[in-house]
Amino acid sequence: MSLHLYSHPLASFCHKVLIALYEQGTPFENHLVDLGDPDAKADFLELWPVGKMPVLRDQARDRTVPETTVIVEYLQQHYPGARPLLPADEDARLHVRLWDRFFDLYVQTPMQKIVADRRRADDEKDPRGVAEARATLATAYGMIERQAGEHGWICGEDFSLADCAAAPALFYAGIVEPFAREHTRLAGYHDRLMDRPSVRRTYSEARPYFHFFPFQHLIPARFLKDDTP
Repeated sequence: MSLHLYSHPLASFCHKVLIALYEQGTPFENHLVDLGDPDAKADFLELWPVGKMPVLRDQARDRTVPETTVIVEYLQQHYPGARPLLPADEDARLHVRLWDRFFDLYVQTPMQKIVADRRRADDEKDPRGVAEARATLATAYGMIERQAGEHGWICGEDFSLADCAAAPALFYAGIVEPFAREHTRLAGYHDRLMDRPSVRRTYSEARPYFHFFPFQHLIPARFLKDDTP
């Protein structure tokens, strides 16, 4: 097996790459890294000293590839599947990259701020930072509501890198900061994402670890069933 993915079973950014791999049907070996194990942590830091997951290791090409967007583009360049996740047209590709960055920066990042704060001791919590994160999510939700169509995906009719980013971002963000009632297009888009086979598979694999998520009591029941993501 040439491709080895180093990941964490609950990490939203790892889910982004898993969705891309499953979309393409790309063979790979998934290594779940336990950073609480000193030996496993040391091995991972030897691979990527920054210590952030996921990281893709391509043994055949002797390449270590970090950062989710770079990983997905690397896969498309060197291990293309049946469905390209970035369009050939340059303007369309820029549009997909824009929305990929949007979901990473303005949905994933504030969501992670809220989750990280939940793990802190009471005297270390950052209520102002959490309030700002929730405000960022509210703004992002409004922008997605305007962008999302009645059908299809965030950048049109083709599922893309941007949707790979959107699925895990909205899965967790929708738990910690539920969508407003008026965000019907956003909710519909979220439902389409959650019904996508690659996304269903990703969350089926993550489900045994949900009890480690600090907001696990807020996970909707439909995501806890064996036959749904």
